[in-house]
Amino acid sequence: MRRILAAGAAICALMLGGVETRAQEAYPSRPITLIVPAAAGGPSDTVARLVAQAMSTKLGQQVLVDNRGGAGGSLGAGQVAKAAPDGYTLLLYHIGVATFSALYPNLPYNPAELTPVGLITEVPMVLVGRSDLPAASVADLLALMKEKSGSLTIGTAGVGAVSHLCALLLEKATGAKMVEVPYKGSGPAMLDLVGKRIDLMCDQSTNTVNQIKAGDIKAYGVASRQRIPVLPDVPTLDQSGLKGFDISAWHAMWAPKGTPEPIRQKLAEALVAALKDPAVIARFASLGTAPVEEGLATPAALDKQFKAELDRLGTLLAGMEAK
Repeated sequence: MRRILAAGAAICALMLGGVETRAQEAYPSRPITLIVPAAAGGPSDTVARLVAQAMSTKLGQQVLVDNRGGAGGSLGAGQVAKAAPDGYTLLLYHIGVATFSALYPNLPYNPAELTPVGLITEVPMVLVGRSDLPAASVADLLALMKEKSGSLTIGTAGVGAVSHLCALLLEKATGAKMVEVPYKGSGPAMLDLVGKRIDLMCDQSTNTVNQIKAGDIKAYGVASRQRIPVLPDVPTLDQSGLKGFDISAWHAMWAPKGTPEPIRQKLAEALVAALKDPAVIARFASLGTAPVEEGLATPAALDKQFKAELDRLGTLLAGMEAK
């Protein structure tokens, strides 16, 4: 009897394993939800919609963007962390994911345990101001910041957002204090900057280039390592006196912990294909960025980048738990 039961159990295990294998081979058989833990219309949303459309073509199923903002992006990421590891719920966000553990120590999940799919793009940051701010250059702005320390306002997309990290680095580099005005995403913050209700922002080129070119806001300096081809006359902050200033918003894709390797591999392959799409490359270029090199659009490259940022940002954000 025991032998019969054991044999039956073995047969069931083989059958279940076969079903799981076939399910993975058939993946995807229905639309995929790509959660972006930021407001619609912001830079992460822009990146996500470009990539989602191109991945849909490769995968043969729609990749649908779902904006789930709140708590610096940690709530939306949490939706992915607790989702079934079947490849139908994914996360696309930026460097901010590496801040969650420092800012929200009581999170019900560990961001480091998300399954990496690959890096997407490293978006430069640009320090911008309202169009009538009385400073014509970075030097003028630094003088103004020191003169009005504690009174100039700087908009951010909330605690832990890249714009918030840039503001922190700017205060640290200049010794001047600013009044941070947090928003539920970069989109609403940009509206207030254009409307001259705040003084400054340090945000991704995907959210600033069009407004700079339209004359709606004033560009002071690129906060990343190199100048941006679409803004050739805007110097870097490093070139303008803030030596070593460097922050960019790398974006990446993750899946829930425990996602089967065959599914992760299909997603990684679709991501690489999306980043080779001429339409994606052209649109990224118009926004001052570019897809990462093919060798970086991989799970291993994202895992390495994420661990490095955990160390760097953990030091920067020490003692700054979000309230």
